[in-house]
Amino acid sequence: MSNVIRLETGARYRRALNRGAALIETVAVARHPWGDLPWLRENAALLAVLGAIRLCPERGMLDLHEPFHATLEQRLGFFPHHYRLLLSICLDLEDLGLPGNKGEVLAHWAAREGLVDRELSDLHRLAAQALLLRRGIDPLPEDGGLEDRVRAFIDRSHAFALPDARAARCLTRIVLHLSARGRRDPGLSPAAGRSLEHAGLLAYLDQDAALLAEVCIALRLGGLDPPPAWEGWLIRETAAFAPGDRASGGWHGDDYRDYLLCNWAMASSGRRAFADDIPPGRAGFRRVRVAAGPLRAMSDLLWRMGDLRSDDWEVMRPRIAAALDERGQAILAEAERSSRDFASFFAGFARVGLRGVRL
Repeated sequence: MSNVIRLETGARYRRALNRGAALIETVAVARHPWGDLPWLRENAALLAVLGAIRLCPERGMLDLHEPFHATLEQRLGFFPHHYRLLLSICLDLEDLGLPGNKGEVLAHWAAREGLVDRELSDLHRLAAQALLLRRGIDPLPEDGGLEDRVRAFIDRSHAFALPDARAARCLTRIVLHLSARGRRDPGLSPAAGRSLEHAGLLAYLDQDAALLAEVCIALRLGGLDPPPAWEGWLIRETAAFAPGDRASGGWHGDDYRDYLLCNWAMASSGRRAFADDIPPGRAGFRRVRVAAGPLRAMSDLLWRMGDLRSDDWEVMRPRIAAALDERGQAILAEAERSSRDFASFFAGFARVGLRGVRL
């Protein structure tokens, strides 16, 4: 096992670079009005992924972003509440090759202004700290307990056996920040590895490709190999994307975010990423929808069983399997085979802590 990111080389890298250039252009000019908040978020996400997989565009490919880069100080001064978003774009543009050192200057300004002190959550404080540390600036030198607190959070493996996608995404993002997006070993404990495994089982059982991609990325950042069944399913899901015309509803509800995450997961495992050719002027990202997995049906059954439910997987396996259709049974069986810790995962998923209690 290794936390070294596998990178494309040679001709494969050149083809990926060309596809990356088309994607940069599409996201920069063909999806949202230039500079508005959705534009900022989508460009920030794309640049972050390109930086994480070390896919540096050739000279001139980032020229579309030069006018934005030229006005960053004015934007940051007027929108300091978006400092993490604006600084992220700035640092990634410069790290990917756009000339300039505004990122360092503006990072110092953000630290002097105490912008990080406005953050209420440890996740956002960690994200801000990781961002400014990219230019050697620690905005929270007196908060020595921040890392201990977030590590305590991700070590609570039983909490990630609950169907809570928001908590699972917090988990993967903490790993991302601790690893400096793959630039260092995040030093995950065995408990944190189990947390990621539990979150991945939930995502697989729900057939949530975006969340499973995040989990697989986090596992590889932590030097752990995702189960082959998970990555095999993600390969098929990634191949199902079809960049094309934007739907009548505009950018709302398309699969751009899922497209980025699935392709990032492919790149992190050394597979071909951004394999789709993006025709000029095409702005939509969609894939064939798959039916939801058996996760909800499993949870509903456990709820209806009330005090009769058990946290013993051997006892509950036949009861749950009998309540699922053939497809759900197959997904559940594959999930169980993918994890040696499935029984422990199920013990948390069953939620028997207050079973039989009457207050």
